[in-house]
Amino acid sequence: MAASSANKGKSVKPPKLKPTPTTKDAYTKMVAPKPVDLSKEEEMAAYREMLLIRRFEEKAGQLYGMGHIGGFCHLYIGQEAVVVGMQMAAIEGDQVITGYRDHGHMLSCGMDPKGVMAELTGRSGGLSKGKGGSMHMFSKEKHFYGGHGIVGGQVSLGTGLAFANWYRDSENVSMAYFGDGASNQGQVYESFNMAALWKLPVIYIIENNRYAMGTSVHRASAMMDFSQRGASFNIPGIQVDGMDVRAVKAAADLATAYCRSGQGPIILEMQTYRYRGHSMSDPAKYRSKDEVQKMRAESDPIEQVKQRILADKIASEDDLKAIDKEIREIVANAADFAQNDPLPEPSELYTDILI
Repeated sequence: MAASSANKGKSVKPPKLKPTPTTKDAYTKMVAPKPVDLSKEEEMAAYREMLLIRRFEEKAGQLYGMGHIGGFCHLYIGQEAVVVGMQMAAIEGDQVITGYRDHGHMLSCGMDPKGVMAELTGRSGGLSKGKGGSMHMFSKEKHFYGGHGIVGGQVSLGTGLAFANWYRDSENVSMAYFGDGASNQGQVYESFNMAALWKLPVIYIIENNRYAMGTSVHRASAMMDFSQRGASFNIPGIQVDGMDVRAVKAAADLATAYCRSGQGPIILEMQTYRYRGHSMSDPAKYRSKDEVQKMRAESDPIEQVKQRILADKIASEDDLKAIDKEIREIVANAADFAQNDPLPEPSELYTDILI
């Protein structure tokens, strides 16, 4: 419609709109459950699993700097509690699918550190025979359906896994991980719509580490509460302290029970933080060192478990040092294997290809 002659050439301020009261948030927003009390065995298992991921990623960063790992490499340091807590609620057959920051997910699914590291270095003993690298690993045996390089691409695939569970009348749940940046992709919302229509058993796990590549969520996302991204599809969501493995476990227990009972999809926004840059090529100059140090000092997921173990006298400082030494040896052996395993045969270029 053309502007009226009275306003022609003038700057017209838009009218101020008053918010309309709604009950939608009350329907889709779920209160986060209280962090669970982990047993002594669970505390020790969580500590060991998270420490394995941390030490593995530190070694991967070293190998990348030495030139043994090429291409892209995205480290999971700082976010360990998310996948470890989620896996504590999983049963045999539950599927996991994620993006390219995937090493921690693989290890938590029980994949061999040697196979993961060998894939990073492009060796024949890698979990994708050296052809996938850091961003594309799979294990049908462990029900891990890949890291995926296309931002948000894994969300529709994870929804497809849930469809298969629904179609087969299986009790299994698909866990689809993606980040705050991927949350803005269109295919994510197409997946939400389909999952809500058919009540598919899928948990959408948004790992909100506060930066989509180098852009703060405050600058890139109009809707800051990522747990509400499914509100228009009536998908409930929960905001979770993703730095506390107990809080993650509590939310995972609730979410898996919700999906297994046939109520459909659910969103878990894991409020977490990555200590390193987006990838190994990212100097992370978009945030201050003080910000990173504050998160390390106040919220480190591994340190939280360690302090509880010591305070409750579940294990001694010497016991934990022995575990760290054992895990460092596992990671060192994986690195040695990855550097000495043979490269794939040239004929591998023509295998596992769909034409």
